[in-house]
Amino acid sequence: QVQLVESGGGLVQAGGSLRLSCAASGTIISINTMGWYRQAPGKQRELVASIGSGGSTKYADSVKGRFTISRTYTKNIVDLQMNSLKPEDTAVYYCNADRFDGMVHWGKGTLVTVSS
Repeated sequence: QVQLVESGGGLVQAGGSLRLSCAASGTIISINTMGWYRQAPGKQRELVASIGSGGSTKYADSVKGRFTISRTYTKNIVDLQMNSLKPEDTAVYYCNADRFDGMVHWGKGTLVTVSS
C-alpha cells in the first residue's frame, strides 16, 4: 500500500502563488508516476501535472508556463509550484501515485481557492 498526504492548499488572490506538497509512505518502491489532479465544483477530476520515475513531466495546457512539478525521489515527495494563479484554478487538488503494477493511490485532497 501507498499512503499520500498533501499539504499547502489555501486561499490566495489572483496573481499569487502557492506550493503544494505530497509525501508518500508505505510501499514507495512500487511507485512509477506521481502527479497532481484537481476537481472543481461540478466538474470532472482532471490531470494538472505528473512526473514519471525517470523525471519526464506532463502538464495540462491550462497550467503550462505557470505551474511546475518536481519530485524528490530520496524523500518520496512531489511538489507543485503554482504561480500566476487564476480564479479558474480554484479546486480541490489531489495527489496521485501510479504503481508499476497498475494500482493507483490518491491523497485526500487539499483545497485551493483563488479570489479575483
